[in-house]
Amino acid sequence: MINVGLLGCGTVGSGVVKMLAENRDIILQRVGQEVVIKKILELDRSKVYALGLGDEVIAASMDEILSEDIDVVIELIGGIEPAKTYILQALRHGKGVVSANKDLIASHGREIFDTAAEHGVDFYFEASVGGGIPIVFPLKQSLAGNRIKEVIGILNGTTNYILTKMSREGHPYEEVLREAQALGYAEADPTSDVEGFDAARKIAILASIAFNSRVTFEEVYVEGITRITPLDIKYGRELGYDIKLLAIAKEEEDGILVRVHPAFIPHNHPLAAVGGVYNAVFVRGDAVDDLMFYGRGAGQMPTASAVVGDMMEIVRNIERNDTGRISCTCYGEKRVIPTSSQRAKFYIRMLAKDRPGVLAGIAGVMGNHEVSLATVLQKDTNNGFAHLVFITHEVKESNLRDALTVLNGMSIVGAVENVIRLEGVEDYGA
Repeated sequence: MINVGLLGCGTVGSGVVKMLAENRDIILQRVGQEVVIKKILELDRSKVYALGLGDEVIAASMDEILSEDIDVVIELIGGIEPAKTYILQALRHGKGVVSANKDLIASHGREIFDTAAEHGVDFYFEASVGGGIPIVFPLKQSLAGNRIKEVIGILNGTTNYILTKMSREGHPYEEVLREAQALGYAEADPTSDVEGFDAARKIAILASIAFNSRVTFEEVYVEGITRITPLDIKYGRELGYDIKLLAIAKEEEDGILVRVHPAFIPHNHPLAAVGGVYNAVFVRGDAVDDLMFYGRGAGQMPTASAVVGDMMEIVRNIERNDTGRISCTCYGEKRVIPTSSQRAKFYIRMLAKDRPGVLAGIAGVMGNHEVSLATVLQKDTNNGFAHLVFITHEVKESNLRDALTVLNGMSIVGAVENVIRLEGVEDYGA
């Protein structure tokens, strides 16, 4: 029998308890051991009682979780502390640990993995990225023989729902956000989601695995979706693009590019079809070529599925006396490329005076800063100003920003209203 200590019995923790009960026979057959929740560390006893469990499983302190009776610890309390302390204690006591804690792993992963390796135990974290979508295990094992070129993900269901609704119905961001909150898809304070921080933590984890070099959350460039308007979506669609909040990691010759931001992608890109609250991860390897992993990126049972899968793998390792078999893969020390040095294609929307010579003046400033324009459109005119939409060729970001600074100071330009990157155009563009 394998005894599990559960830290936290909230939404996902409750799902884990339910899954272990409902799929007890399958789990027994597949790991050869009965798995039992021995102790639960949870301050709100009502959550434990709601699952039909009694006081006997409620731990008074972490000391009970660290007892010799517990074989595997599942951490689902979230946040940095006390989760970090509890995980490190469990690892130092020789216990395998499963966690869904993206915040902790994205910022303090090195210490956790080093501790697990030092004590020869497992630390698994599939549920920290993509909910029920298997992506950590494939990157670490199934695709281990590939040189991964890029990982691009839609890694936040809240923002994907908002952008999908805005695209389909033409409603403004604020209105769709309120609807998402009413439906429970967005938190009362949606900052972590809509500003891109949630996705940034997840892509830091995936980049570290894919490129074998530690990337932390603090190193990820982040932009959120709050400045996206129905007008941008409309113009992008006319040009053949859909809007998504993308988490992007690529390996370049001089380091790793890691960023989260809204991006226009071609209509026929695999990620363009990912709508609503669904998540997806697009992976390109040198041998396997293009793959996409798709499914529910959050929710009680999808996330519990990933947690239980990790737990079962640890149980198998315990049975074979082979714990610590898959250690941290971050053996390299690659630099994260500054955003200013990165190159991309851009969509630019600005208001400019509707009179002769204006377009030539704007193009001249762009050219002086080595920004080459691929497409120029003049759209709606109002009160003597026209909406101008530009698509650039690939340019160095610092050059574009310098050009836009100059343009913002010119009398012929009313305002540079939005700048959005393009992604996937070379492979999936028209």
